[in-house]
Amino acid sequence: MNALALRLDEAQQRATAIEQLAEPLNIAEAYEVQTALLALRLGRGEALTGVKMGFTSTAKRQQMGVEDLIFGVLTDGMAVRDGGTTDLATYVHPRVEPEVAFRLGKTISGQLTAEQARDAVDAVAPALEIIDSRYQDFKFSLSDVVADNCSSAGYVIGSWNADPAAIENTNNLGMVMSFNGRQVQSGSSAAISGDPLQSVIDAARLAGEIGQELPAGSILLAGAATAAVPLEPNSEVTLEVQHLGSISFRTEDS
Repeated sequence: MNALALRLDEAQQRATAIEQLAEPLNIAEAYEVQTALLALRLGRGEALTGVKMGFTSTAKRQQMGVEDLIFGVLTDGMAVRDGGTTDLATYVHPRVEPEVAFRLGKTISGQLTAEQARDAVDAVAPALEIIDSRYQDFKFSLSDVVADNCSSAGYVIGSWNADPAAIENTNNLGMVMSFNGRQVQSGSSAAISGDPLQSVIDAARLAGEIGQELPAGSILLAGAATAAVPLEPNSEVTLEVQHLGSISFRTEDS
């Protein structure tokens, strides 16, 4: 597992695509590679900040031929400041997705009720996730993408809103993503598992299944509200989320 993690880590650091993994992995083994990959990041001084959910769309799961969600980890080394800039030269083939982020006020793991999930969240914010598969042509199997940290590459978080009503009413928020003022995607947060708060329940369950927990203070990216869009050089990416406000970042290409 360590050898596969080193291969994926090198691809990420060099921003160079690699072939899909030749060794077939089951999901448990794929998460072991992901954990080893995280250990390499932490060894370089990065800090774990949270998790991101994947395959929260029923249509996407059907497309991939899977029945369950997946999750990857986030570190402070992946964070892009709201209003900040990221260099496209540091990615292989980056794309961006509009999301909703939750901040956990309690440590969670295992089975949660809807009420417990709401109670575990202490704030909500608009978010953008930069995804970047390290595999050639952005093609991969389920175990490939889990091993590759579920294509996690970067994220932008807006201002946190701790109003309980804002946290609870995230199930149908209008979301519009634009490049340089040109709308490229629009949708609703309802596309995220029917209700983004469902991702809190699913994240706790998945963490429990692999013997982990999500500590208080963690960021949880609930999942994509629309299909991802390839990033373009020298662009301002803006997301407007109904009731939660707007966030943005710029791209450069060195």
